[in-house]
Parts: sequence; C-alpha cells; structure tokens
Amino acid sequence: MDLGKLTLFSALKGRLGWLNRRQEVLAQNIANSDTPNYKPRDLKPLNFKDYLAGQSNRLPLATTSPMHVSGGRNATSPFAAQQNAKPYETSPDGNAVVLEEQMAKISETQLQHSLSTELYRKHIGMIKIALGKGR
Repeated sequence: MDLGKLTLFSALKGRLGWLNRRQEVLAQNIANSDTPNYKPRDLKPLNFKDYLAGQSNRLPLATTSPMHVSGGRNATSPFAAQQNAKPYETSPDGNAVVLEEQMAKISETQLQHSLSTELYRKHIGMIKIALGKGR
C-alpha cells in the first residue's frame, strides 16, 4: 500500500518538505549573520488550499529547435523563498539578520515539524489498528 497516494499522508509529506526547506533557509540566514549587506530570507507560507488543489510544480523545458521534444521536469525546490521587505533592524555594515528573530523562527519550525511527525505516527498507528495488527 502506497501511503503517498492518500491525501492526508501526501499533505503531511508536503508539509514536512516545506519545514525542512525552511530550516535550510533559516540556517543560511544565521550562517550569513556577519556578511555585509546580507538580507535574511524566509519561505512563503505553505498554502494548504492550493496544495490540495494539486498545483503542479513542473517547469517547462526550453527547446531551441522544433525537432526537440518539449516537456517538463519537477522543480528543484517547489517552495519559493522571499526576502523581508522591511527588516526589523540593520547593522552599520548593512546586514539585516537578527539572530534572536532567526532562532525564534527555527524554534517555531522545529515545533511544527514535531507536530507533523506526531500526526504521521498517529495515523500510521490507526491504520495498523484497522488492519488488526495492534499497536
């Protein structure tokens, strides 16, 4: 049984992917906290309604000749990063990373990740009970 075909597990997988990518972006912000003129980035919030609508993450392939086969490929990262338009504060060298703000976002991401993995675990447990395999 492929759990990825079930809507709930597919949504949880997408959510976990978004949280993992956000953790990477926030880690890059912290790593560049001393880089002059660096502006912190974050991901656009994952829109659950659009996710359920099944928006495609396919990119069109460029063709340079009419003889080429057109098609698409999956995006390398389906989550778009955005820069904060008005940073909270900026250092004299132009760096706008506030470590406390980034650490709070990392903590929030970790909490959401724990919630998502717990939901995944609970639903797997319910399927096992339904199949008669107990806990």
